Amino acid sequence: MIEIHAVHKRFHDHEVLKGVSLTVNAGEVVCLIGPSGSGKSTLLRCINGLETYDGGAITIAGMRVDTRAKNIHELRMRVGMVFQRFNLFPHRTALENVMEGPVFVKRVPPAQAREQARQLLDKVGLSHRMNAYPAELSGGQQQRVAIARALAMEPQAILFDEPTSALDPELVGEVLNVMRALARDGMTMIVVTHEMGFAREVADRVSFLHGGAICESGAARDVLGKPQHPRTQEFLRRLLTSGGAHTAAASADPT
Repeated sequence: MIEIHAVHKRFHDHEVLKGVSLTVNAGEVVCLIGPSGSGKSTLLRCINGLETYDGGAITIAGMRVDTRAKNIHELRMRVGMVFQRFNLFPHRTALENVMEGPVFVKRVPPAQAREQARQLLDKVGLSHRMNAYPAELSGGQQQRVAIARALAMEPQAILFDEPTSALDPELVGEVLNVMRALARDGMTMIVVTHEMGFAREVADRVSFLHGGAICESGAARDVLGKPQHPRTQEFLRRLLTSGGAHTAAASADPT
């Protein structure tokens, strides 16, 4: 589904991605973990064509991601993205936010888009809040609307950029539950996260990024339970010793 080969990305004199390669098969959930500034979010933005990349290649279902190409809008529809911040339109209701893309990008008839939006809000547990505005919703509810909005474009894959990092701890679970359901339904997902319990439970594979490169990649139980690279070991050790919510259920042995 998604093929990343030797991708380089530079911001002025700073090389953010240093030859990253990763393959994501249809129906797989791949979690990207690593310290802040390791290139995780930049990699997602390159996959979705929100950032250019300077070397290597990214393909989605065989189509090369190139921001200069005519098909870039089609590729962006194939791969949805959910951000740390919800980026909802404040002057539109939850229902209208979910309808926006299908109506104005895909030219879906409004009545059809409205019914689809109702179904998607029901899927994320928000059918009772469809007429609420973002300011009237909790952070977790806003993020679930953002997930429904991404699903409304009927993507082949969804990229999640730390979707729970802006939420209060008690709201994290409701968003992760929606993501678990998507994984069970076979949605292809790349998830940047510090939620090690979620990664252990849901991910097919975990890749650890450090300094713009993948240091270690493999089955979630191996990378999180018996990491081999010293940098992975140190990263997990620090998470465990911090005692934060992100380490809940991780129970990894970093030695």
